[in-house]
Amino acid sequence: MSHIVKCQRTGKEAEGLDKPPFPGPTGERIFQNISLEAWQEWLKLQTMLINEHRLTPFESEAKKFLASEREKFLFGGANVMPEGYRPPDA
Repeated sequence: MSHIVKCQRTGKEAEGLDKPPFPGPTGERIFQNISLEAWQEWLKLQTMLINEHRLTPFESEAKKFLASEREKFLFGGANVMPEGYRPPDA
């Protein structure tokens, strides 16, 4: 049976994640309130942020930055794009 959530990112009822993305209260909050679609959008954006900012994801400062951006993207309604980002030509 699918886990259905009222997604705080999209405002729609949709399929949620199969399990929390990581342990602890933040992972549980995401599991209960974020759709699978919104989470996948975040993962794409996170990859772009890592590349654009040349982050090393296991470093403390990079983790703090990504956690802040994740919070803004998933719960703050912001479309967080790196400063000066230009999408590739189609």
